[in-house]
This record gives sequence, C-alpha cells and structure tokens, in this order.
Amino acid sequence: MELEKQELCDEPCSGSHDGLGPIREKLLDETAAAQMANLFKALSDPTRVRLIHALLQKELCVHDLAAVLEMGQSAISHQLRLLRNLRIVKRRKSGKTVYYSLDDTHMEEVFVQTLAHLKHE
Repeated sequence: MELEKQELCDEPCSGSHDGLGPIREKLLDETAAAQMANLFKALSDPTRVRLIHALLQKELCVHDLAAVLEMGQSAISHQLRLLRNLRIVKRRKSGKTVYYSLDDTHMEEVFVQTLAHLKHE
C-alpha cells in the first residue's frame, strides 16, 4: 500500500508541450512502425528464436534444422516461410537442397544485442 502512495504525483502533470515539434517530425511513420512491430512479433515465438539462433551459427537445410530443434520438417518449413517473408532469413538452393541463413548482418546484430541485454545485470 505504501508503494502505491509513493508512485502518485502530488499534482497532475499537464506536460510542457515545449519542443515536441522536432520529436513529432522524427517519429516513425505508420508503415515503419508496423514493419518493426511485425519483426518483434516474429521474434516473440520461442521456436523462431531458436531457429534464428541455430542459423546464427551455421547455414542449415530444413532437415538439419528439424533435427537440431527436434521438430517436424513441415513445422520448420512453416516457420522459415514466415521468417523469409519478413526478410529475417534467406535461402540458397544447391541442387535439390535448400539452405537457410540469416538475411543480413542486421539480424545477427539484433539477436546478439538482445542476448547481451538479457545477460546484463
């Protein structure tokens, strides 16, 4: 009860409204905000996070990803399709085998930075 009392302001904040124009001008537009939200939605699934982590280590085919994650190939393919549509992973075909890897270094950086943040105390 005491904690709740300390969190309340004595006077309601009416805001300063000073200098908000430049912030508003730099604010993400709706399209960019939606794209970013979709990226974080993709990263909100533990299976997809594990897929990304596996691909961070090495380019792999669906069969190998299924073995590493101990899942069915169809479930892996479904998740990879979603990740490909969001440009998180890319594929490379060699003969009849399709290999998957992270789309670019940005995804690697996002993943590594997120892990570092989680380990930070």
